[in-house]
Amino acid sequence: MSKGVQKIYAEASRTYEMINHLLTFGLDILWRKKTSEIASRLGGTNWLDVCSGTGEMAISLRRVAGPETSVTSADFSLSMLRGGKLKSDARGIHFSLADAGNLPFHDDTFDLVTISYATRNLNPTKEQLIGYLREFHRVLKPSGIFINLETSQPDNRIIRELYHLYTRLAVRRVGEMISGSKAGYTYLSYTVPRFYGAVEFARILHQAGFKDIRVKTMLFGSFAIHQARS
Repeated sequence: MSKGVQKIYAEASRTYEMINHLLTFGLDILWRKKTSEIASRLGGTNWLDVCSGTGEMAISLRRVAGPETSVTSADFSLSMLRGGKLKSDARGIHFSLADAGNLPFHDDTFDLVTISYATRNLNPTKEQLIGYLREFHRVLKPSGIFINLETSQPDNRIIRELYHLYTRLAVRRVGEMISGSKAGYTYLSYTVPRFYGAVEFARILHQAGFKDIRVKTMLFGSFAIHQARS
């Protein structure tokens, strides 16, 4: 990811989790739990959470993982990783400073790769997004599982327009007011309405080499969990 995006997340790291919980009315916590439950049913003993931020998804995975399962939290922001490592429930998680486009892991390393609320930051262009997804595919073992939790686009036009309005007004203003980072939440409010709908993102996953793609949408289609196999 670009140095500009890296700077944005460094500025917002201290209040990032609190603002996410506030803006989603706590639903982001519930959906991470759902994602973790899907992961726990699919087995495997080597799990990676990319673009992990302060480690919320990695911690959720650690809670459902068996004692023999290794969980790695990878992110390009040192301040975010430091915040994650300081959490009392982060014990047993391996933290790795890593760029999502050039992961420091061998081919066919992980049984599971997850990403939550960060894929839209990997989307300067569709071609670049596919490149990131291919990198996730590379580090997965054959028939490994990729799970993507992200904002999506409601099919209903009225709901979609209301969702975009809420994003423009609430995300930017509330985020800036609490975090003090105007650039950070202006950027985040920009990325949400420009990300793909659930069907289109499934097609992109297929272009990146994934198969057996399944989709679960939430909140009238404004969020989606995509599950795919390498």
